Amino acid sequence: MAAERLEARSPVDGALLGTLVVTPPDAVPAAVATAAEVQPLWAALRLRDRARYLLRAAQAVIDELDELTTLLVREQGRPCAEVLTQELLPSIDTLQWLAEEGPRVLGPQRIGLSRTVFPTKRARLTFEPLGVTAVLTPGAEPWHAPLGDVAVALLGGNGVVLTPSSQAGLAAERIARVFARAGLPEGLLQLVHGGADTARALIEGAVAQVVFTGSAEAGRAVGEICARRYKRTTLEAGGHDALLVLHGANVDRAIRGAAWAAFANAGQSPGSVKRAFVGPEAAQRFTDGVIEAARALRVGDPGQATTDVGPLLTLERKDALRALVDEAVEAGATLACGGPLERGAGAWWAPTVLTGVPPEARLWREAAPGPVLVVAPVTGEREAIARANEGEAGLGASVWIEDLHQGRRIAHELRAGMVWLNDHLPSRTAPSLPWGGVGASGVGRARGAQALRAAVEPKLITWDPTAARPVRWHPYDQALVQAGRAVARLRSARDRDRERALRSGARPLARVAVRTLRAARRW
Repeated sequence: MAAERLEARSPVDGALLGTLVVTPPDAVPAAVATAAEVQPLWAALRLRDRARYLLRAAQAVIDELDELTTLLVREQGRPCAEVLTQELLPSIDTLQWLAEEGPRVLGPQRIGLSRTVFPTKRARLTFEPLGVTAVLTPGAEPWHAPLGDVAVALLGGNGVVLTPSSQAGLAAERIARVFARAGLPEGLLQLVHGGADTARALIEGAVAQVVFTGSAEAGRAVGEICARRYKRTTLEAGGHDALLVLHGANVDRAIRGAAWAAFANAGQSPGSVKRAFVGPEAAQRFTDGVIEAARALRVGDPGQATTDVGPLLTLERKDALRALVDEAVEAGATLACGGPLERGAGAWWAPTVLTGVPPEARLWREAAPGPVLVVAPVTGEREAIARANEGEAGLGASVWIEDLHQGRRIAHELRAGMVWLNDHLPSRTAPSLPWGGVGASGVGRARGAQALRAAVEPKLITWDPTAARPVRWHPYDQALVQAGRAVARLRSARDRDRERALRSGARPLARVAVRTLRAARRW
């Protein structure tokens, strides 16, 4: 019986780019078992040796830069300028940063102990591999996000099974090829294609960790499965990011930043800006400016260097976007610019700005899956913060303001995992910065030291000299009780307590010390 195959089609024109063999759910355990078989040998390598493979993978990306650019433009529909600056260059940075900084983050750490209670004990913390990590990725970010997740797991000493979105299958194949070119042990990285049944079989299989990026609904289901099986999870379920333009902001900068953060990647990145709340001083100027900026963006062939916005990934996204925008307009919102475009087989949508969106519209509660920005005036800082904090998602937010200290104070009041002042990062392009949200935006962090520590199991190891007898061991006596009381009072912040401890506890302390020394000589 012939294997089922998955077609990879370009969102630009629907052209067939290739086919991929689907892994049926009953074949997933074999892929996990293969990675698990190789993983102990990989884990036995020193951290700096594993890091060398990542450096070689970075070089492989550089060597194949032009081919990868062409592939990602065709498979994702993202403009080539964004593919280079938001996908390929960040992946190179991530691999090199992990190779350079990862061994320090995951290296053994000495832990200090109280010499009063543990006079001879030494302690260190090591970080052990988990086993096999499952990485499930979205279609809107087909390269740097999954490649980085794979690299983090590998540096931690784990095997990996990668399951890409059906819109990113060819990119995933090239990720596997990059690591193969780097000399990664055969079988350590497994690639399985398929739908929801294949993904579920992987999550329920013998994997120790699940790293998931996708919708909030799917993320909740993944989290429930993993919680029942005590599996470590990192879940990124996207956001409904807000942009706050407040008193003293550089309005021109805020306009340019909002247009980029809302419409880059056709508004499909997890942290794309969806809502803008603008103070009274800048409301009209900002609104007019962002409408003008949206109209000026060039929608077209993503292979052209001058194209600013490409197509949506799927026609389903276009239909969902149309439903959200039409509902808002019917309820009284003003469509200032943008909307659906009919350009052949692709799912085209012009950058859209809406104003006057009524409170009951779903656009306030659901993140539009495309380049749509809702702009609303607010009376001031307090209303802007309150409205930005509405909803269950809390991935990122940006505050555009002149005063740094005021900006930091506002950042603490925003219910978001990340807050940027005078900028907005719609995707995890900085390898040293933790990426993740709160609430319905997920659990855990991707990138940075936090992601590395999530890919390993901390293990405490202590050592005592064989000739030492801990004072806390049996047998107990009155001298030990008095000595313990004296030690506690010697730590008091009051002078009289310490003086009392010295007067009443000197003899018991001496007796316990002498007894400990005698025991050490006997042993």
